[in-house]
Amino acid sequence: MSFQDFKKLDVWLFARKLTNSIYTVTKEFPSSEQFGLTNQMRRCAVSVTSNIAEGCGRNTPKGTLVFLYISRGSLFELETQLYIAFDQNYIDEIFFNTIDEEIQASKKLLNGFINYFKKQEDGK
Repeated sequence: MSFQDFKKLDVWLFARKLTNSIYTVTKEFPSSEQFGLTNQMRRCAVSVTSNIAEGCGRNTPKGTLVFLYISRGSLFELETQLYIAFDQNYIDEIFFNTIDEEIQASKKLLNGFINYFKKQEDGK
C-alpha cells in the first residue's frame, strides 16, 4: 500500500474517530469555552489527523517523521486538555475514559508508524 493513500491506514482512521469524539463531547461544553478549551481541543484533534496525512504525502522518511512527531505532540496536548475538561466537570468519567482510551490507542498506532519510518530512515 502506498502511504499516500493515508485514508486506509489504521493510524489515520483511529485519529479520525478520536477527532469525531472530541467534536461530539465539546458540543456540550459551556458557551464561555467556545474560544477557549473547546476550540483548543478541536484544533489539537484535527492536527493529529492532518499531520498524519501531510506526513504521508512527503517523499522521504525524514520528511514524514517531522509531521508524525507533530501529530504525536498534538495527542499529548489533547490528553492534557482532556484532563482539564474533566477537572472542570465539563465531561463525566465515562466520556473521559472513552476518549482517553481512544487517545492511548492512537498513541500506540502512531508510535508504531513512527518506528517504521525511523527504521526506513536508519536504513538509508
